[in-house]
Amino acid sequence: MTATASRGSARMTDRQALLEIELATLYRVSEVLSCSLDPRETMQGVLKVLHEQGSLSYGMVSLVDEGSGELLVSALHDESPRAMESVRYLPGEGIVGTILSSAEPIIVRRIADEPRFLDRLGVYKPDLPFIGVPINIGENETVGVFTAQPSRTTDLLDEQVRFLEMIANLIGQAVRLAREVQDEKQQLRDERDTLRRRVKGEHGFTNIVGHTQNMRVVFDQVRQVAKWNTTVLVRGESGTGKELIASAIHYNSPRVNGPFIKLNCAALPDNLLESELFGHEKGAFTGAVNQRKGRFEQANGGTLFLDEIGEISPAFQAKLLRVLQEGEFERVGGLKTLKVDVRVIAATNRDLESEVHSGEFREDLYYRLNVMPIRTPPLRERVEDIPDLANYLVSKIARSQGRELEITDSAIRLLMRYNWPGNVRELENCLERAAIMSADGNIDRDAINVTGIEERIQPGEQLPAAGKIDFNDPDVDERERVIAALEEAGWVQARAARLLDMTPRQIAYRIQTLNIKVRQI
Repeated sequence: MTATASRGSARMTDRQALLEIELATLYRVSEVLSCSLDPRETMQGVLKVLHEQGSLSYGMVSLVDEGSGELLVSALHDESPRAMESVRYLPGEGIVGTILSSAEPIIVRRIADEPRFLDRLGVYKPDLPFIGVPINIGENETVGVFTAQPSRTTDLLDEQVRFLEMIANLIGQAVRLAREVQDEKQQLRDERDTLRRRVKGEHGFTNIVGHTQNMRVVFDQVRQVAKWNTTVLVRGESGTGKELIASAIHYNSPRVNGPFIKLNCAALPDNLLESELFGHEKGAFTGAVNQRKGRFEQANGGTLFLDEIGEISPAFQAKLLRVLQEGEFERVGGLKTLKVDVRVIAATNRDLESEVHSGEFREDLYYRLNVMPIRTPPLRERVEDIPDLANYLVSKIARSQGRELEITDSAIRLLMRYNWPGNVRELENCLERAAIMSADGNIDRDAINVTGIEERIQPGEQLPAAGKIDFNDPDVDERERVIAALEEAGWVQARAARLLDMTPRQIAYRIQTLNIKVRQI
């Protein structure tokens, strides 16, 4: 065999051995890439495999900083620790910067002979080759540079370049995936922050309408108690907005980033209430096919709102007292004691003091709940808030119906004459019925009358001063002006005529042509 044939045979053997090494290394690299979504950890693992199996030492991955456009060393396989963070390259600077600018691979057959080699890391051996390839995402975007030093001088550098390009493609895909995951995380964080701001806005103080002295007291109490973890008992008639008060406390407290969990205690019997609050273990009772966390566990780190707390039975009151005092409980059918950090806000419309006196409500539970009582005033005690409430609720109804709605002054004055036993909830229902009956979106006195409010108003009630209008205001509708004058005159037409500077005949004509229903008082 000639010397040339012998060298050719040896080269073929070397190429075959290199191919086998590269295939085994690729397999191991693919395993590393599938193990973690942390890009730095993944790249460090890939470089370690190349060093141990691929005969490529001091592998380095440099990625483009999106802010500065510079190449920053992101991963380096080096047995001695070095400060990589300070090493960076400008586009076109040195071998690494040139690869970034040209997006083409570069082979340096002997480092000592290459004047562009900067050797900023001080790890590479000057007598050995150096290979660098671009890291691409897609066809046109170069996001970094991948470099390494073969462990010996060889005639197979071109084959090793192709192998590094394959590894660089895999690294590029990992970088792309990491970016997409980071972008999705940022979108989720932005959406979370937006939702938190929206929820806080919907459940904050701005969602509680009122400027009367009674409501100012409530606002002051909510602002003060929201700062602390104190148990709160919200008291008031049905429909006065006790849940809104609880929401405002939570969303203006340090627990705002924790869950806000609600439960109506009156809606469940004792056995279901215990499972709902404390949870249950699998097989604890018929139908318990899985373990289930209760409301206390769900509210851990946040706030639990227990509505209608006065409806629970004396037997269950003892179980509730323990978790309020100690923060400990067991799931139904479970033996493990669980501990939670939950702020409790309770609400009731019942006279708990009388029930404590009669023995229907535990005295110790009453004092545990009544640490900070807040009373929500009924609507009849804050009539001056009705105009603001009506306009707020009409805007809310308009959004739900997807159309423009307006309420007239005469309609508001009529609302202010009613006693509202159902409070704000009844007011909202009344306005929704009136909106349904208003074809043109104008909620006037007639639309309110259709709801039956006027028939339930006691004769002789005086209109609060807040309901008066300026009869000389040119922007006030003629029908509104006549109705307002009649209301102020106690529906005596002669008095109303004098208020409007009309004759009795003129106002009688207006009443007829404007289709005003005259009230008899």
